[in-house]
Amino acid sequence: MTTGRIPVGERFRGFRARLAADGVFRPQRSSVRLGHGPKVGAGPADGAPPAGAPGSADAVGAADAPVVPPRDVPPAARRRRGRGGRGGEELRVPEAEFTSYYGRPILKAPVWRWDIAAYLFTGGLAAGSSLLAAGGQLTGRPALRRAGRVTALGAVTASAYFLVNDLGRPARFHHMLRVAKPTSPMSVGTWILTVYGPAAGLAAVAEGARLLPERGVSGLARRLLPPAGRVAGLAAAAVAPALATYTGVLLAGTAVPSWHEAYPELPTIFAGSALASGAGVGLLAAPCAQAGPARRMAVAGAALELWGAHSVETRLGLLSEPYRLGTAGRLLRAGRLLTAAGVVGALAGRRSRVVSALSGTALLAASVATRFGIFHGGVASARDPKYTVLPQRERIRRRESGQV
Repeated sequence: MTTGRIPVGERFRGFRARLAADGVFRPQRSSVRLGHGPKVGAGPADGAPPAGAPGSADAVGAADAPVVPPRDVPPAARRRRGRGGRGGEELRVPEAEFTSYYGRPILKAPVWRWDIAAYLFTGGLAAGSSLLAAGGQLTGRPALRRAGRVTALGAVTASAYFLVNDLGRPARFHHMLRVAKPTSPMSVGTWILTVYGPAAGLAAVAEGARLLPERGVSGLARRLLPPAGRVAGLAAAAVAPALATYTGVLLAGTAVPSWHEAYPELPTIFAGSALASGAGVGLLAAPCAQAGPARRMAVAGAALELWGAHSVETRLGLLSEPYRLGTAGRLLRAGRLLTAAGVVGALAGRRSRVVSALSGTALLAASVATRFGIFHGGVASARDPKYTVLPQRERIRRRESGQV
């Protein structure tokens, strides 16, 4: 070592003291932990002045260095110590806000497109039209019966198209018929469509029997079709309630929060919507003298639909929010207004063909808006993770507190 050069340790201690004097470095008791100072219990090195003694490197600037508590002391204690022990503002960790992993949804949102929402509407329309046709048949109103049967066939055909289109391949619908599973709403719905479709088709075809020739095979069909159509129309009407409500059970059986929690209301909403749409067909197609059953169906369907829609928007707590906001909220509000207008027009337009037709159009539009609103509300609840986690935490809290 070259003589006259200051040792490295002394230079470092002097540099640290100058930083402390300038307020840049706050000396702490880290030198013992890091091994820079002497070991515990050891005395000063030979020939070296004791720490803090006049003339030592540690004493340089020590009088000007601020007294700072160690960093492992909590911030509140630091402030109390810095204020002479008089106390200070106590820090509190803020409430944690809910978030998911990288903000991604917890549930996979339904991959269903608009055709499933349309399938919900056409299935209800078919069911309501069959009930309307049965009412016209039993009360001797041929225009009402004819309109209901023809609409039911067209609606169930559209339903089959939308369903097969969503499945991707027509063979998948056939494969679902290989198994009958009562615990599966999808399996039950497939069999309901399979039973309802031929009955509704035969009833609608029977309406064209009077157009066939009177002789030969066509004449035989002309005589046999009307009684077969009457039986088939009543059979379709018997299956219609299941067709109208099973889609609500299907949605409530999923893990989508706002659908699953609304399991008591969805079948009721869909049943009311089916009745209202069937009544709309009757008000559009039948003369005022034969539209009495359609008016009564409109009142009953509107009552069920409005009660159910109001319930899902108010009873479910946080899970009612998706039905009030965004696209779903606008559609459901429009559905309520159109339903109310349709019922008022149906009751006020007993002698006006124009008012009855406008009322029927309003009821059909209300049914479309309600079905699409329920569909969009469920999809929105699956995309936002708070609608999955926060209700689960609330259920756990109630269970732990003994409320459930």
